[in-house]
Amino acid sequence: MTLIIKGSGLTVEDVVKVARQREKVELHPEALERIKKCRAMLEKKIDAHEIMYGVNTGIGEFSEVVLNDDQVKEFQKYLIYNHAAGMGDAMSEEYVRGAMLGRINVHAHGNSGIRQEITLTLVEMLNKGVTPFVCQKGSVGASGDLAPMSQIALLLMGEGKAFYKGDLLEGKDAMEKAGITVPGLMARDGLGTINGSNVLTAMSAIFINDASNWLKQSEIAAAMSLEALKANMGPYTSRLHEVRGFKGAVESARAIAKMVSGGDLKEGKVAHKVQDAYSMRSTPQVVGAARDALAYARSQVEIELNGVGDNPIFFPDEDIALSGANFQGTPVSLPMDMAGIAITMVSVLSERRLNRLNNPALSVGLPAFLTKGAGMFSGLMLSQYTADMQIVEQRILSAPASIQSIPAAADQEDFVSMGMNTAIKNFQILDNAYGILGIEFMAAAQALDFRDYNFGKGTKKAHEVVRKHVEFLETDRPLYKDHNTMKELVKSCEILDEVEKEIGGMG
Repeated sequence: MTLIIKGSGLTVEDVVKVARQREKVELHPEALERIKKCRAMLEKKIDAHEIMYGVNTGIGEFSEVVLNDDQVKEFQKYLIYNHAAGMGDAMSEEYVRGAMLGRINVHAHGNSGIRQEITLTLVEMLNKGVTPFVCQKGSVGASGDLAPMSQIALLLMGEGKAFYKGDLLEGKDAMEKAGITVPGLMARDGLGTINGSNVLTAMSAIFINDASNWLKQSEIAAAMSLEALKANMGPYTSRLHEVRGFKGAVESARAIAKMVSGGDLKEGKVAHKVQDAYSMRSTPQVVGAARDALAYARSQVEIELNGVGDNPIFFPDEDIALSGANFQGTPVSLPMDMAGIAITMVSVLSERRLNRLNNPALSVGLPAFLTKGAGMFSGLMLSQYTADMQIVEQRILSAPASIQSIPAAADQEDFVSMGMNTAIKNFQILDNAYGILGIEFMAAAQALDFRDYNFGKGTKKAHEVVRKHVEFLETDRPLYKDHNTMKELVKSCEILDEVEKEIGGMG
C-alpha cells in the first residue's frame, strides 16, 4: 500500500508503517497545490523586501539582523551548517524516517513557504530508502529539533551522510545511487525543513505503539500470575470498574477476565481468599491508569503529527506571515513524560507479583523461589534481583525532562521542552520493561507448572508460547540466557499475537 500524505489523518500506526515497515508515501495533489500557492506568496514578499523572520533576517538572538539580497540566498546554507551540531552515535533509521514523514505532513498544509522540490525530495528519499545519518543527541526540543533536522537538511544540499541499502555513504553518493536529484536550498527552504519538533514526535509515536503492545502483554502476564496465585477474580468484574468510570480500568479488567475465562479459578472451582493484596486486586486500576495515560499521549502526539509545527507560518489566503512558537515541543514532551512514568509504574506492579510467586509466605503453596529443591537449588531467586535492578533504572529515568529547561541562545530561547531527552529515556524505560515483564512471564509459567487445575484459554496459550522458548527450570542453570530470550520474546509480541488469535483482541 501507499500512504497518501495530505496534512491530516496521520496516525501513530501510519508512522510505524512508514518508519519501520518502509511503506511507500505519496503527496496528495491538493497538498502540492497548497505548497505552490504558499511559495508564490512568499516570493512576492521577498521581492517586496518585507521583513520576515528566518527568511531575510537572522535567527534566534540575531532575529533583528536584516539580510541583504545576496545574503538571503546564502543564509539557508549557513543556517543548516550551524545547526547541524549534534553529537553521538547514529539515531535509529526508523526515528529519522518518522521525522521525515512528519515534516512532509507539515509541509502538506501549505503554511511553510518552502519550494515543492524540498517536500518532493523528502518523499523520494523515503520511498527510495535514503536515510540521513543523524546524531542522537543535540536537540532541546524547541525551535524544533534543530540539530537532528539539520542533518536531514544537509542531504538536500548533497552533503552530510546517509544510509542506503545497508551502507553509510556520503550524502551526495547516496542521492546519486538512489537516482534522486539534489534540490539545493533557496530562501526559507532550510528553516522550513528544520523548524519543528518532528524527531521527538516521531520517536514518541513509535514509543506509543510499542508501549501499547507491552501494556497488553503486562495484562497477559498478570493473568498468568493471578491464576498461579489462586487469586480472587471478583475484582476483575467489569461492572465494578464501570461504576467508577475510568475507561482504562474497564478495558484492563475485561482483558484479564477474558484471559482466565474457562479456567477453574474463574469458574469458582479453586478456593481463594476473600481479599487479595493490592498487587493482585488493583491490577485493573493501575494498568488502566497507564492505558489512559498512553491514550492521552497518543491524542497529543497525533495532534502534533497533523498540525503546523513551524515558524514563521504563512497564510496565503490572508497574505500574512506570523512568527510565533509552534515549534515548541512541550505539548508532546509533557504527556510523553507521563507515558514513560506509566510504563515504570506497571513494571513495579509486575515485580510485586513476581515477588509473590517467589516468596513461600505469599505464594499460596508454591515452592520457595519456584524450585523443587530449595536449599540445593535457588530457583528464580536471582531473577528477582535482575528485575529489581532494572526497575531502579526505570525510576531514575522517570524524572520528567519537561521541567528541566536550560536557557539557550543568549536567553532568546529561555524556555525549552527538552522533549528529545523524554523521547530517548522513554525507550530506555521500555527496554527495561521488556526484561522485567519477560521475567514475570517466566516465573508465572514456572508457577503454573506446579498447579494441577485447569487454566483459562488465554493463560494456556501464553504458557504454551513461553514453553516454546524457555524450558521448565528442573534444576538450576545459568539464567541469563533465559532472561535474554524472554526479553526478546516480549519485544517480538509473539505472546500477544498468539493469545489474540486464541481469545480475540486484548482491547
